[in-house]
Amino acid sequence: MYLAMNRFKINPGHEAGFENVWRERDSQLSKVPGFLAFRLLKGPVDKETGQTLYASHTSWESEEAFSAWTKSEHFRQAHKNTGAHTDMYAGHPQFEGFTSVLSE
Repeated sequence: MYLAMNRFKINPGHEAGFENVWRERDSQLSKVPGFLAFRLLKGPVDKETGQTLYASHTSWESEEAFSAWTKSEHFRQAHKNTGAHTDMYAGHPQFEGFTSVLSE
């Protein structure tokens, strides 16, 4: 299994808007071979900046399945509005990918 995560820092007051962008998106994920699950996770608020940490989390059968999705038309459609709403983001998302080495 492969886990793909993007971490987002969201400026104060934009949390609801950020969550709505994700709720209303056309993710295309259910149409992609190897996709298993998606979650949007809300983390803590940074005490100094007031920014809220979020992570998008997708599970895949393999890293190859994830990689194929990133090169697909489904990926392009799901990310076509990526440049919108720049006022809500405190910088670019940070990608992290993990290959499972142990499961229970």
